[in-house]
Amino acid sequence: MGMEGLLQNSTNFVLIGLITHPAFPGLLFAIVFSIFVVAITANVVMILLIHVDSRLHTPMYFLLSQLSIMDTIYICITVPKMLQDLLSKDKTISFLGCALQIFFYLTLIGGEFFLLGLMAYDRYVAVCNPLRYPLLMNRRVCLFVVLGSWVGGSLDGFMLTPVTMSFPFCTVLKLSCIDTSLYETLMYACCVLMLLLPLSVISVSYTRILLTVHRMKSAEGRRKAFATCSSHVMVVSIFYGAAFYTNVLPHSYHTPEKDKVVSAFYTILTPMLNPLIYSLRNKEVAAALRKVLGRCGSSQSIRVGTVMRKD
Repeated sequence: MGMEGLLQNSTNFVLIGLITHPAFPGLLFAIVFSIFVVAITANVVMILLIHVDSRLHTPMYFLLSQLSIMDTIYICITVPKMLQDLLSKDKTISFLGCALQIFFYLTLIGGEFFLLGLMAYDRYVAVCNPLRYPLLMNRRVCLFVVLGSWVGGSLDGFMLTPVTMSFPFCTVLKLSCIDTSLYETLMYACCVLMLLLPLSVISVSYTRILLTVHRMKSAEGRRKAFATCSSHVMVVSIFYGAAFYTNVLPHSYHTPEKDKVVSAFYTILTPMLNPLIYSLRNKEVAAALRKVLGRCGSSQSIRVGTVMRKD
């Protein structure tokens, strides 16, 4: 979460936080809590809409529901502790709690890397091979894609978490008591690999999509293709932009202030923005939401009418 840990009583870390001494902790708590509520609500609504509306029972929306599940879990393992520390004087986390948070953080980040890459392949098949789309993206393939994303992410968590937590910490995590240069090199190589594999799939997929769209004679076909892909491109740009800064840029480009801003964006804002981008820019999701709200309004009107007749 972009937090530094001080070893306390050999079992706990003291969390300094993204803002060491906030002038208005109550205001900061309200802002972070509001974003947290919006993120949870938006992702849960997206999952429910995809589940209840038959028009959204397609591979694209199935993968989107998995992205919302990842975002929901991701923000729930990081932000609640941040909110607690904003109001509490005891800003500690246990060694086990820290290890679990790192593991789930790495697993979910890695899972989203792979899932976003495979979602680009789904868009490639839909635009470039629409007649074979039901065959190439059948239910078994979709389940395999989701399982592969979770397994790929968990491998990242299983590899890096034990090594990270095995270091003796003298003062702060960045000042471990032993030389961590080999570990930093391995972590850098792992992060670059986790970025390059999905980015390669995304780059190849959208290159083929652009070539296919360029050859289309129908303006309506081009519009539908761009509408289909635009939301995914925006989400990929936001997610990979922050990831590129964090994991790829050399240390000389990093400062503590910049790292905290990117960490806050990565941890708090991205899980909120993803479902909002898909819902605001996608007519099918917007239509499904209006349909559900219309049903709720009709049910409420019927209930009120029934109560009035009884009275």
